[in-house]
Amino acid sequence: MRIADVVKRKGDAVVTVRPDATVTELLALLAEHRIGAVVVSGDGSSVQGIVSERDVVRHLHSDGAGALEAPVEQIMTADVHTCRPDDSLEDLATRMTERRIRHVPVVVDGALGAIVSIGDIVKFRIDTLQAERDQLRDYIQQ
Repeated sequence: MRIADVVKRKGDAVVTVRPDATVTELLALLAEHRIGAVVVSGDGSSVQGIVSERDVVRHLHSDGAGALEAPVEQIMTADVHTCRPDDSLEDLATRMTERRIRHVPVVVDGALGAIVSIGDIVKFRIDTLQAERDQLRDYIQQ
């Protein structure tokens, strides 16, 4: 199974935020789209960073309420782990678990193509296992 299989099922929509947007604006995006992370991109196709709820919480703890008016680029993770559509689902799940990351942008020909979360991967695996179980049950009952 490949990352492309997950993206095909969940869709390729990606919410991005400009690096100069404030953390307050970021929080509005997270709430509006009910997501846990946003790709930081000045042009909507490059990956300059990624910023998550965890990043916000850490900076609120260390910097106080002033962190809310800071630009996203001050709290984002700039060293972003990305993947490609043809990467193995199992390999990415292992890397995400080992690195303790929950969101990975999918890059296609150098441009942002999608984003996958650990939840997307788990849901895909559960759906696949349930389909296999149903096929086996139908086969046995015939």
